[in-house]
Amino acid sequence: MTKADLVEKVTALGDLTRRDGEIIVDTLFDSVIGALKTGDKIEIRGFGSFRTRQRKPRIGRNPKTGAKVDVPAKRVPYFKPAKELRDLVNPKESSAPEEIDIHHPPAM
Repeated sequence: MTKADLVEKVTALGDLTRRDGEIIVDTLFDSVIGALKTGDKIEIRGFGSFRTRQRKPRIGRNPKTGAKVDVPAKRVPYFKPAKELRDLVNPKESSAPEEIDIHHPPAM
């Protein structure tokens, strides 16, 4: 789905012009970006949460030349889907008891 497709969906929901749909979508994106820039966390219940994570500086390699390159520390956006969203994307096919993965135990 592209941004234009999302604008079309929003516009189709009500008696809105395409411009109104663009304003709504742009406002949502600008709000998320602005909050992440200031270090805030955005939580949308049933959908997921957006936050930033800090990456440490490291030594990388240029894939073309193989030369070492210093990669500075930086903040990167991170999205964690809510359990409801994960369940909708991966519906359970049977009612058999769920296997517990010892390497990734369920959250309590």
